[in-house]
Amino acid sequence: MELTGSQIVIECLKEQGVDTVFGYPGGTILNIYDELYRHSNEIRHILTSHEQGASHAADGYARATGKVGVCFATSGPGSTNLVTGIATAYMDSVPMVAITANVAVNLLGRDSFQEIDIAGVTMPITKHNYIVKDITKLADTIRKAFRIAKSGRPGPVLIDITKDVTAAKTHYTKFTPEVLQRVTEDITEDDLQSALELIKKSKKPFIFIGGGCVISEAHDELKEFVDKVDAPVADTLMGKGAFDGTDPRYTGMLGMHGTKTSNLGVTECDLLITIGARFSDRVTGNAKKFARNAHMLHIDIDPAEINKNVKAHKSIIGDIKEVLQRLNSSLGQLNHKDWLAHIMELKEQYPLKYRKDMLTGPYILEKLYEITGGDAIITTEVGQHQMWSAQFFKYKYPRTFITSGGLGTMGYGLGACIGAKVGMPEKTVINIAGDGCFRMNMNEIATATRYNIPIIEIIFNNHVLGMVRQWQTLFYEQRYSHTNLNDKVDFVKLAEAMGAKAYRITKMDEVESVLREAIALNEPVLIDCTIDSDEKVWPMVAPGAAIEDVFSEEDLKK
Repeated sequence: MELTGSQIVIECLKEQGVDTVFGYPGGTILNIYDELYRHSNEIRHILTSHEQGASHAADGYARATGKVGVCFATSGPGSTNLVTGIATAYMDSVPMVAITANVAVNLLGRDSFQEIDIAGVTMPITKHNYIVKDITKLADTIRKAFRIAKSGRPGPVLIDITKDVTAAKTHYTKFTPEVLQRVTEDITEDDLQSALELIKKSKKPFIFIGGGCVISEAHDELKEFVDKVDAPVADTLMGKGAFDGTDPRYTGMLGMHGTKTSNLGVTECDLLITIGARFSDRVTGNAKKFARNAHMLHIDIDPAEINKNVKAHKSIIGDIKEVLQRLNSSLGQLNHKDWLAHIMELKEQYPLKYRKDMLTGPYILEKLYEITGGDAIITTEVGQHQMWSAQFFKYKYPRTFITSGGLGTMGYGLGACIGAKVGMPEKTVINIAGDGCFRMNMNEIATATRYNIPIIEIIFNNHVLGMVRQWQTLFYEQRYSHTNLNDKVDFVKLAEAMGAKAYRITKMDEVESVLREAIALNEPVLIDCTIDSDEKVWPMVAPGAAIEDVFSEEDLKK
């Protein structure tokens, strides 16, 4: 049958099983929006307050569901407003397809109104991108984009379609997407046997997991592997929930704000089994001193990550779920009782601590965990509240902690929270924010109220840019250059003006009742929590230091 380009876009989205699109209309994409209007009973569109909110919502939807997130934007500033969200998804390997429209082919390259080379702009921050100037190539391009976004190591793909293509007509044939196979062609028997030999010889193995374990849905295989190796487990921000955070062998996060147990344990181990993590600088500290007593076994789907930041003695390239299945089938039960006993001693000696005499972020998070039983999806912005969320809420399952790890995007969490709730409506979804981050994209509260998306926004309001101020305190002799936010903005009134229910908490004894009421309401809620401006995230590794040099507030006082 013959269809317009706009009809082909919608039909291809339906082929791919897309049920939700986040976006913002404009002139060049009007034909697509007009066709979307005719299919509103099949594809839900969420109009965000800003295109950046649309890209973050598509990202949060993808992380929470495991599906490809989709966002729309018009040309020029509409498309450039997606850039931060696309880069965020790229850094954290999130499957997303961003569809933008551009001026007609005959207007390209003429500095036409709202024309920009968005394919050129996003080339370094997409897995692939396209500009479609020929109607006959549109359907295949969309299908390729979805396949690329979700295959192998996932990532965002951008499709820019000229406006004349959205109006032109061509023949369309319906297509059923092929089921993607797991990446196994690079998994060799030699690599598996070398890995097994290392594991069996080790006396002090440590397992370090990253976001790849979540993406590959390897939760069960990882649990079996940990049981067989009989080793402690640390994770990255991206890896949270891949291994049960309530398991006694779990030692917490590794790196700059990792636990002392994880940092010291990795420093002491004789084998570091790294699964689906890329050794970012926030994890390794001084890379030359990182795990220097250990052999390094690196398992990852992306060969570009092997030996990029840390030298691996042995590696296996392939889908983590498949690799772990093969290792588990050949691995007998090992026993590292003495090593685990030592790690448990470190856990007892160096627990995470916070002040119990005042309202703090960690106290609120522990109460939130207690009330929800951990059965919630937590999204975050970036900063101190993000680190506290990683430290003090226990994640039992994958896709329950959603945060910007690689890019560290302030303003990410609220849009991601909306996307996660749309994708997982039966779940309690809560965004943890700092007041500095909330200011960046707080207009998305209006999106939540417009559609009555029952998210909970909790602001740790310390009236400063908390993490930047922490660095200024510790490393810049308390020169607080432009990090104080002492002004007259009232977040409670702001939220109410946008149609949300809002609370203010200033005391510890107010926390439980407000949290319980907010969860029970099943409507958009904002909770403004006043905390001290000098509260810090502990422990910490100074920039450029080795992770074994992790220090706490008590260490600093000494």
